Amino acid sequence: MSYNIGLMIESLVAVLLVLTILYCARLNKQIGQLKADEKLMKASIVELVMATEKAERAIGGLKLTAREAEDTLGARLRESEAYCTAMAGHLKAGEDVLNRLRKIAYANKLLAGEATAAKAESFTRKDDVKTQDPKSVVAAAQALAERAMARVNGRAA
Repeated sequence: MSYNIGLMIESLVAVLLVLTILYCARLNKQIGQLKADEKLMKASIVELVMATEKAERAIGGLKLTAREAEDTLGARLRESEAYCTAMAGHLKAGEDVLNRLRKIAYANKLLAGEATAAKAESFTRKDDVKTQDPKSVVAAAQALAERAMARVNGRAA
């Protein structure tokens, strides 16, 4: 009986040793996988670092491009504002010239109307001496002065 108990203990120890060996083999396999995963993880980290550096360079390039675009657009904006100011001045000058032309046309119309009235009177009254209205003389003088100023302003501009 002592032989059977010893054999059972020895068999139990042998089974436990086999289980321990199998467990160690399994752990060894898992450790190998972890080491392979570690190498893969290190490679992934290296790729991630490289991609991050590349992205940082690209962001730097984009910032530089944005700065250049801002400078260019700022210069163009300032230039367009200068053109806008100049155009506003030209528009004002054009409106002034247009107002003068209207005055001249109105004075000319008045003079033409008075001239036709004077002709009609001269045909009806041949013995009357032709006299000019002082208002028409003043209007004609103003029209002449405005034309002269327009010519001078045209040469100065």
